[in-house]
Amino acid sequence: MSSYPGSKTRWFWVFTLLALATEPIFAADPAQELLWPNGAPGAVGADTADKPTVAFFLPEQTKLNGAAVIVCPGGGYGGLAADYEGDDVARWLNSLGVTGVVLRYRLGPRYRHPAPLQDAQRAIRTVRSRADRLGIDPQRIGILGFSAGGHLTSTAATHFDRGDPQSPDPIERVSCRPDFAVMCYPVISMTEPFTHKGSRRNLLGEDPPQRLLDELSSEKQVTAQTPPVFLWHTTGDKAVPAENSIAFYLACKKHKVPAELHVFEKGRHGLGLGKPDHAASAWPELCAAWMKERGLLSRRAENR
Repeated sequence: MSSYPGSKTRWFWVFTLLALATEPIFAADPAQELLWPNGAPGAVGADTADKPTVAFFLPEQTKLNGAAVIVCPGGGYGGLAADYEGDDVARWLNSLGVTGVVLRYRLGPRYRHPAPLQDAQRAIRTVRSRADRLGIDPQRIGILGFSAGGHLTSTAATHFDRGDPQSPDPIERVSCRPDFAVMCYPVISMTEPFTHKGSRRNLLGEDPPQRLLDELSSEKQVTAQTPPVFLWHTTGDKAVPAENSIAFYLACKKHKVPAELHVFEKGRHGLGLGKPDHAASAWPELCAAWMKERGLLSRRAENR
């Protein structure tokens, strides 16, 4: 008999904690995690609105294929539709074996550019820095967004860097370039007549300089280094016209960036995963087929 009555229990918890340090943690309703535990850059306070977060939705281990997607809900850069354009979407990604990471980014008018972009870039870096622990392929990390979250997605896909190898923060040392992007009825342009004025005002203020308008008009920022893109929109969208997606698609075509665009005839703005009575409800299946065609849904071992 051991001289320490609780030793078996104590060793059980030691081994459990060691396992949790190296294995992915699966949760149906994950807690939100601060992107910057010590405070976000440019934070103006210490309220919830000043603390961008991510929540990791992990698929069943038997389905886990190594791909991950940061999900950016819409809301005109003034709010977040974090349920049907966030958590629900992450669970759909889980059904494909993809890790979904819901981003709650900072919003206007409290925060302007570049705060939302900083949050999206940080989310990408965070996922990539934990790739081994989460069972994620660091070369299959994408970003997906709706409406203003689609604009944030397009911005992240056109503004990125390889990381700062000299940073004392290991997360900041890795690249924030997404490997693919999915844009759902996105706001794209800040300069064309079809822009969404509310999103522009919340992101850039009342009278932004032309330089900033051009920089945040994503159709003007596409290069050959922009990652592959899947876009969808509806002709019936009166809030954010389909010309936004079309403009980005044409820019991708010009720069030979792989891109797929679907424009459905009917459907209002803000459909999320779609409605059963709308043709646009086909977009998740079309997107999954696109991801599969690009090798994004193959198991990690098969993809290399």
